[in-house]
Amino acid sequence: MKKIIHFSKAYIPCVILSCAIIVLGIVSVFTRGINYGIDFKPGLIQEVRIVPPVISLTYEGAANVTVETASSGVTLVVTGSSENDTIHFYYGQNPTIDAMVSSLNTVDGVKATALVSGSESAIGMFTNSEVSAVLSNTPFSLFRASEKPLATVDQVRDSLSGISDISVKETGTGSDVAFQIRAGDDGKDKEIRNTRKTQIYNALSDKFGKENIAVVKTDFIGSSFSQKLVLGSIVLVVLTLGLICLYASVRFKWDLAIAAVLAIIHDALIMVSFVAFTQMEFSSITVAAILTIIGYSINDTVVVLDRIRENIKVSGIKSFKEIWDLSQSEMLSRTIITTVTTLLAVLSLFIFTTGSMKDFALALMVGMISGVYSTIYIAGSFACLCRRNWKPSDEVKQTV
Repeated sequence: MKKIIHFSKAYIPCVILSCAIIVLGIVSVFTRGINYGIDFKPGLIQEVRIVPPVISLTYEGAANVTVETASSGVTLVVTGSSENDTIHFYYGQNPTIDAMVSSLNTVDGVKATALVSGSESAIGMFTNSEVSAVLSNTPFSLFRASEKPLATVDQVRDSLSGISDISVKETGTGSDVAFQIRAGDDGKDKEIRNTRKTQIYNALSDKFGKENIAVVKTDFIGSSFSQKLVLGSIVLVVLTLGLICLYASVRFKWDLAIAAVLAIIHDALIMVSFVAFTQMEFSSITVAAILTIIGYSINDTVVVLDRIRENIKVSGIKSFKEIWDLSQSEMLSRTIITTVTTLLAVLSLFIFTTGSMKDFALALMVGMISGVYSTIYIAGSFACLCRRNWKPSDEVKQTV
């Protein structure tokens, strides 16, 4: 006979551990707050880097030349001339500032000038999104991550202290450090977006120099849309839980149905606690991760409950704890294989992506581990508690 793992022996400490994590998570939500993404917090959010420019570009000619940057290199888009063209300057072929400047200077009318040592790396350049990317006689700057940024997060906060309802958070480490700036929208000013952008840009320019400011990304969401999105997300999660509860109630007895629902509620609360602990940005992507994990967790729980239905008539079993331990032991290899293979795919997303997709992958990994744990220990402890006086004769004419 296959070895039976006595999971039920750890029910009490595991329930205590889960309750402690969830309580600490709730406390963290009220004390530290949740790092709401732009989806849920109305206002302006900008990613800003404060570093010196490395290359200056100007253009004299009849065409329009637009600069674009990507992870692979720099691109010049030439339009309005007899022959429109897109010219790529890849980092692989232009790894240094000198090499990139020489290549850029091959375009008619374009003049590139190195502002730092030509032997420095050119990889990872970006532009200031607040400045027109169309080249002209006015110098246009290309920036690159610097190991010695010109500002700390405290200095940035100090420079923006005169602006109301604003917060600053440091993201990245080392040469990839950037500053996430949030400015709230109270819904009173219709031009709040432009007002906030101007206030932030001017304050940073006064403190660190206009030439050293690079606004990498800007997002804005209005207060009315944000409120609708928050309400819609709450309704969506509650409705999903309600439908799953209905499905479980139809398929299983009330106590096992509640056990399954408690398991997925546990997973959702664990993920919220994780978001609060790590201050990960809570956005619509996070809501999608929670809904995904709810579906993953209930699937795992239903598989175990189906096996319980099969084992309920096994002779020689005297308690419901024995049935649960037997069913979990029989399904353990399936659970491990399914979880590990899925985790490998999610781990690839976590390693090879950035931004919100990386957060999505991380949330999924935490949720998948929690889903397996909750099926065994949270659903199991509640079901065994409800059926602590269960006897084999109780199931002679009934099904689970």
